[in-house]
Amino acid sequence: MNALLGKLAQNKKGQIILFAIYVLATSGGLILLRDSVIAFLLLLFSILILYYLKLGIRTKWIIGLIIIGFLVPFSASQGDSYQSFMEVGTLVGIYVAMALGLNIVVGFAGLLDLGFIAFFAVGAYTYAIFATDQASQFMPFGNYPLPGGSFWVFIIIGACVAAIFGILLGVPVLRVRGDYLAIVTLGFGEIIRILLNNMDKPVNITNGSMGIASITPPNFFGISIGTSSQFYYIVLGIFLVVIYTVRKLENSKLGRAWKAVRDNEIAAQSSGIPLVKTKLAAFAIGASFSGMMGVVFSAKQMFVDATSFTYLESTMVLVMVVLGGMGSVPGVILGAAIVIILRTQVLTEISNWLTQLGTSGIINIPPALSPAKMQLLIFGLLLIIFALYRPQGLIPHKNRPVDQKKIQKLAEKEPSLSRNPADKSIGTEEAEPGGAET
Repeated sequence: MNALLGKLAQNKKGQIILFAIYVLATSGGLILLRDSVIAFLLLLFSILILYYLKLGIRTKWIIGLIIIGFLVPFSASQGDSYQSFMEVGTLVGIYVAMALGLNIVVGFAGLLDLGFIAFFAVGAYTYAIFATDQASQFMPFGNYPLPGGSFWVFIIIGACVAAIFGILLGVPVLRVRGDYLAIVTLGFGEIIRILLNNMDKPVNITNGSMGIASITPPNFFGISIGTSSQFYYIVLGIFLVVIYTVRKLENSKLGRAWKAVRDNEIAAQSSGIPLVKTKLAAFAIGASFSGMMGVVFSAKQMFVDATSFTYLESTMVLVMVVLGGMGSVPGVILGAAIVIILRTQVLTEISNWLTQLGTSGIINIPPALSPAKMQLLIFGLLLIIFALYRPQGLIPHKNRPVDQKKIQKLAEKEPSLSRNPADKSIGTEEAEPGGAET
């Protein structure tokens, strides 16, 4: 599929065909959005086509924002399942931001993290504890629960707390690489989940396995926020901030240092890159994105417990990054959207369809083998297939093109940079005989 789209993108006729397909896929997705799960698949296909259209990057982002910010909510609002479709969109946005955070750690810095969901849990519990009377169980001062307006402050607080935990994880694993790093991060994720599930004694901090309920919903200037459509736009706003930050970091000095460490750690250290600071920055920044979305998740669900942050969720986020393309921002966005829609819509629809066939006596599949209950197997196989046959992902990472104008300006300022080394050697050889004669 990618090869075919790549060939079409190389000529004008192909561009016209791609644009026509993009319009049809997007229109069909928007029309069917209120009735069918197929609409989500059409919209995903349109995102892939948009990537191959020869348009400016800003133009592509503007088109994408118009679709997800206005056309999708408007089309979904025309049907009876408006809030349920906005729920899917909100969930996609949450996991896209998390996947972009993991992409910094795995895709940019090359540090395999199998416990990334722990930072999501930290952010969720940070808000849940103080947005209920749970904080009064171990803090004798203060008035709890905090009002809904504190939600906006806790988005920043959740990011900071998650970043601190990211640094705490990064410090002991600085000298660990490869499979050992994966094992350590996996253990970290499980330790956080088990702690959250048991921190109800001797001091009740997380309410243990009972979880924290009745979380105060956020409000904006006195307007209570509780519907999926309202959270959709909150997630969209945070998503734009995350995208902007990631794009700036990718082409910054720090981003180039991450990629140098990923490609060759020894060579990076030899060139003067501080490994400790570079790796810790990757863990901290990636974790902060996950922590922000954890705050949003707990506010939206109004309930959190440790069962929401299992190893399966960490695996799903990793699949999103590998499926879309490690190091590729548009690829990770597409990969996250595909995985969430498969989990929440496609696999569920297939399971319901198989159940109906079983009821009719056509085919009898045990409930334990329904696709919705075999997500770990399905996505594990998907991860293996892509690792073997498409390791670069659906949308591979592309290096930033060289700006020839900047190189020319630099050469004009520093003439020694533009001098041909061969000329210098010839001049040296010619000077030596002259020196011998004297």
